[in-house]
Amino acid sequence: MVQNIDKIKLWLKQIGWSEWSVEVASVDASFRSYYRLRKDSQTYVLMDSSLLLESMLPFIKMQEKLFAVEVKIPRVMVKDMNLGYLILEDFGSEHYFDTLTKENYITLYKKAIDEIVKMQKAEVEELLPYDAAFLHFEMALMQEWYLGKYLQIPINDEEETTLNYVLQSITHVALQQPQGVFVHRDFHSRNIMLTSQGNIGVIDFQDARAGAITYDLVSLLKDCYLEWNKEEVEKLALYYKESVGLKVDDATFIKWFDFMGLQRHIKVLGIFARLHLRDGKDGYLKDIPLTLKYVIETASKYKETQALVTLLTTWKKEKR
Repeated sequence: MVQNIDKIKLWLKQIGWSEWSVEVASVDASFRSYYRLRKDSQTYVLMDSSLLLESMLPFIKMQEKLFAVEVKIPRVMVKDMNLGYLILEDFGSEHYFDTLTKENYITLYKKAIDEIVKMQKAEVEELLPYDAAFLHFEMALMQEWYLGKYLQIPINDEEETTLNYVLQSITHVALQQPQGVFVHRDFHSRNIMLTSQGNIGVIDFQDARAGAITYDLVSLLKDCYLEWNKEEVEKLALYYKESVGLKVDDATFIKWFDFMGLQRHIKVLGIFARLHLRDGKDGYLKDIPLTLKYVIETASKYKETQALVTLLTTWKKEKR
């Protein structure tokens, strides 16, 4: 990290920003790092994508799409596409994760849902689709990284057949809902900021795709880092349904919401295990129990997915 800061300071000197101090702001789950630049009372955030140069152009393109529908995202002040540096508007350090309480979460989540409605009006031309193949590819991360490499569970042919049936059922239901809207893909409490003016600021949107209407909604309301009352979560989900005027009965909509959550949480089990095993980021291990709880609770509700609960329970007991 010190070496990175030295490189950044050299670059800042080259662009005439040598008077700005540099401090570590955060490191995300990818290979990006963030630094806060300070001079007197002014601050900016420097995004270092030098290890992930291919993410630079998508960031700029997604930024343009979201600006067009008035979603509050950081403005780019300086960019160096070759080195992988962006100097961005600073929304501060107050994430939703730091702010949400039992007293304010309903109000704050409604504000975030309103932001989802705005995001979904963004133009999606050129965005990759969240299609059946990609949904299934993501869920396969659980078997490879969580079951295979983290828990070291060998799966027999019968279990694999059952697992594949469940995953195909999840994909089928996830695709029954309206598709083709802008999907942030990681819209949760650590990627939503509260600015000093009390507005919502949205970050980490560069991996967006065109997909299902409930994806960002379930990312928000069934956050892998926070848990809320299930009945209130459903009410908030239906608040979105009413906000967009969706003509579908509540039970169908909640099923779409639940199955989209299953897809996401199954994927995330694999991602959290991969972050630990491949990238040495052990902090995400503590978030596996809540993610697994979401999977088991939701899968228990529906005939198509109850076999997954049986499999997970069996594997846990046997600890093979």
